[in-house]
Amino acid sequence: MISTIEQTMYQLSDFFMAPVLLLISALFIYALFSSGQFFAQIIQRRANKTNFQQLLLSRLGENKQLPLAGYTLSQLANKQPSVSKDQLDVAALCDLDGVRNVSRLAPMLGLIATMVPMGPALKSLGDGNIQGISDNLIVAFSSVIFGLVIASITFWIASVKKRWLAEELVALTPLLQQIPVPHIVQPTTIKEQKNEAA
Repeated sequence: MISTIEQTMYQLSDFFMAPVLLLISALFIYALFSSGQFFAQIIQRRANKTNFQQLLLSRLGENKQLPLAGYTLSQLANKQPSVSKDQLDVAALCDLDGVRNVSRLAPMLGLIATMVPMGPALKSLGDGNIQGISDNLIVAFSSVIFGLVIASITFWIASVKKRWLAEELVALTPLLQQIPVPHIVQPTTIKEQKNEAA
């Protein structure tokens, strides 16, 4: 019974190899794309730094056409002056979700892609097939290297963007507190309305 389970698991593990390699390739492309977006955001932030400082000295929504590209939360708050701090927190989390998830997922996929070829490599070692060992080890080590490279790129991007978003949120908090809260009119009873009319 146990040997049947072991053999089944060994055979099924081979089926994971192709999807995992495809995912690692897709995540590598995503990491390169995220790097391009990140460097473009750096340029945008430098170009619009004066506009951001101008926003902090005014009220939200006074100039909705103010260019704030690169300042994600400020752009959102200026277009929607009634936005709350909690909504900005959620927007910041959504902005970080992609790179943060990839930075955690890539090493796990790299480890899977490393361990799957080890079974055939050990089998080749037992059979005395040196070529089979080298072929499987090349795939194993290449996969884990790609996984670590992807994780390193996306972790760095996530860390810097997290700092940017935190700084924006701290800077915008006083402006959010300046938004006037609409006065809530308490409903009057019919008796009170008659008394006011009299």
